Amino acid sequence: MSQSLSGGELKQARPLVRPLVRSSRSSSWGDAVFAGLAKTAGLLVLVLLGAIIASLFIGGWPSFRAFGLSFLVTADWDPVQDMFGGAVPIYGTLVTAVLAIVMAVPLAFGIAFYLTELAPGWFRRPVGTAIELLAAVPSIIYGMWGFYMIVPFMAEWVQPPLIDALGDIPVLGALFAGPPFGTGIFTAALILAVMILPFIASTMRDVFLTVPAVFKESAYGVGCTTWEVMRSIVVPYTRVSVVGGIMLGLGRALGETMAVTFVIGNTNRLSTSLFGPGNTIASIVALEFPESQAGSLKLSSLLALGFVLFVISFVVLACSRMLLQPGRKA
Repeated sequence: MSQSLSGGELKQARPLVRPLVRSSRSSSWGDAVFAGLAKTAGLLVLVLLGAIIASLFIGGWPSFRAFGLSFLVTADWDPVQDMFGGAVPIYGTLVTAVLAIVMAVPLAFGIAFYLTELAPGWFRRPVGTAIELLAAVPSIIYGMWGFYMIVPFMAEWVQPPLIDALGDIPVLGALFAGPPFGTGIFTAALILAVMILPFIASTMRDVFLTVPAVFKESAYGVGCTTWEVMRSIVVPYTRVSVVGGIMLGLGRALGETMAVTFVIGNTNRLSTSLFGPGNTIASIVALEFPESQAGSLKLSSLLALGFVLFVISFVVLACSRMLLQPGRKA
């Protein structure tokens, strides 16, 4: 049975109620401030992104106006006659990035599979640490290592046998033709594969560890092998995150500058051979930008290439989102 409070008891209860009201008001005020700061941060990202796009497009507009769409398919790059085309760096960017992904993804999957399913416990930590340390190596170190170690090795031990064995085949031989200089698109792709390997492998390892143990134990219980568990349980469960890690590596490969500049040959010539020299958008911008004069058509062409690289990255991201939609719905 409830009893009413006397006047003295009410006076004692009021000081207990007022701090709660004040705390609620300060909490709502703090929530509003935090929400405003978070919204401002989100809008700031959009503003910065829009500013970058606008500045690249405005800076590259004189080149787009002078050459039109032929800028994307023309291989000429002649600063003396003010003739510029982006076909060679665009081609080099796409080919080196795709080759790097083709070489890095199987290795990354094997590393992640070994660390999560096969490696003994005492061996997982040092190998995982070594993989993560590879991601901390500066790109210029990769470039120097590639120039002084990989290029001579490719010129002496890899390219000559491949040229002799495959050079005379009608269609395949065109991909492995030319003198064995050691530099070229294939060497640049190899260096990129080593650079993006730790990003993809670390992501795969982390997401493989998030698979509930009961799923794998159930599969083992019905007689599945380790490979069948990985193929039928782990990979489908983590497909979205795995594709995200691969896209992260692809984005790094598309925009890499110094490492590629050291080993790709830096020649504005369109070559069908993977051993031939070439250029990427990032490498040609790094080499030509210091020599460009303000307001020149050359500077505008470099900014136009930067805009094209941004568009390529956006298209890759959009395609990855489309590929991930079925997995999210499932």
